[in-house]
Order: sequence, then C-alpha cells, then structure tokens
Amino acid sequence: MQDNEASNVYKGAVAFSEQLAKVSGGELTVKLFPSSQLGAFKAMVAQTQAGELDMVMTGYPDMSYVIPELKLIGAPYVVSSYDHLREIVAGPFGQKMDKAFMEKGIKVLDVWYYGTRHTTSNKAINSMADLAGLRMRTPNVPFLIAYAKNVGASPAPVAFAEVYLALQTNQVDAQENPLPTIEAMKFYEVQSHIALTGHFVASAAIQISTKTWDGLSEQEKSWVQQAVLDGGKISNDLTTTAENQLIAKFEERGLTVTRPDLAPFQEAMKPYYAELEKQFGAGSISALTGK
Repeated sequence: MQDNEASNVYKGAVAFSEQLAKVSGGELTVKLFPSSQLGAFKAMVAQTQAGELDMVMTGYPDMSYVIPELKLIGAPYVVSSYDHLREIVAGPFGQKMDKAFMEKGIKVLDVWYYGTRHTTSNKAINSMADLAGLRMRTPNVPFLIAYAKNVGASPAPVAFAEVYLALQTNQVDAQENPLPTIEAMKFYEVQSHIALTGHFVASAAIQISTKTWDGLSEQEKSWVQQAVLDGGKISNDLTTTAENQLIAKFEERGLTVTRPDLAPFQEAMKPYYAELEKQFGAGSISALTGK
C-alpha cells in the first residue's frame, strides 16, 4: 500500500490483519507493506495480477488505467458522498466493474472511504481564479489531472511518496488530498492554505489476486471477506471522525481555511464530462449522478 502507518487506511489494514488471524485461528495471516515499500501503486497492481503479491490497496477509480470506465466515477463532482459511492458500487455499474476486475486478474473485496479531496497551496484560494497558473501536484490519474487543468492550474503528477519533498522544495505550489491524508503525510508543514474544494470522494479498493483467491477454500474466503469488512468499518469511522475534527485542528496550527464558491468549479468540469460521454456513451455521467 502507498499510505504510511499514520493513515486511517493503514490502521484499518492492521485491524483486517488481526481479525483474519483471529477468525482463522492463525491459519491465515497478513504481512503489511506500507509507504510504497513494494513500489508505486501500478507496480504493486502488476505484482498482484501476476500472483506475486496476494493483495493490494489502491484508489478505486485510480484503476482506470486498467479499466477505463472507472474514469466516470473519478470525474470531479460526479460522486457526491461516500454513501453515494456505495450505492454506485453495489449497483449495476459496480457489478460491471467487478466482472472487469476479475477479467484482469483481481477481485475487489471492498471499497473503503478514503476521504473527500480538498486543495492546499501557499496562497489563499478564495475562488477558482486563484488557482490560475499554480503548479498542482496530482496523482498520475486522468480525472485528477483533468481537475487541475480545468480549474486553471498546471497539473504536475508526482509519486505519492515524493509529494512532501516536492512541496518543500517548491517543485509544485499546490496539491489535493483528503484532510486525513494531509494530516498523516504532514503536508500542513509545507502548505499554508487549505481550500475546501470537495472535488472528489476518494476510496480505497481492497483487492486480492484471483490466483490467491482461487486457491482459498470457501471457509477461507468467508474469513477474508468478513475481516475486510471489519477493517473497513474501523478505517471508515476513523476517517469520518478525522474529517469532522481536522479543519479546526489545521486552523489552530495557523493554516488558513477557505470555502470558495464551488459552482464555477463544477461548471469547469463540463468539458471533461463531455469527453467522457464521447468515450463511454451519452448519458453515462448522468446515469451516475442521477441528474
């Protein structure tokens, strides 16, 4: 996994590991590798597909480089909340994606809440116009690159483990991540402003190699599924609690928190939506938003 040991998803992964060992009587155990120890997320996914790595945790729509249609739920402002995301994952779209994952050698066990992404910088972002020309770090995924580009910033993909240094050395001016990630990675040490742009509801897909999954008995599969759900509840609760507390905590540390009008941000995404509908069919965005 990319996240470090201070992250809520890591704590959820620890809970998953502990619960799996408990319910299986020690028959099944998990060794965790946080902080990108096994490489960038695409390298870890490739290892999982090959059966060299049993499990991997990545952003759910980040897997759009493997399954392009996932770009639809990655598109900024399409998913309105984690509850909305759960509905999509449990519905026809999610079922279609589950089948596509299996065809790529991966089974999705659960989708955890990673947090809603906001934008940080070293200048106040009171409106979308304040982002013009800023070098904004994004993950190397198309929908977040599109967010930076369409709001007027210059997207600069940087590996997750390198973001702190890139901000510290002014290689980039801004970045976007959920509040708990900003806390866990200490980005608040090298950024002075947070704009509550709420442009993307992030999620962590807990994935297992089909090679590993197919080698488990039905009882073992049941243990794994239940332990993943238990770990997800802990991770989700921690993330939700943190989001409710961190704005005040960041302000106490001296960061300035702004709440720009989001209507221009949402309007700026329409050309990107049009690109996606050209690729995946008319109405593919509205089928997810319900609008």
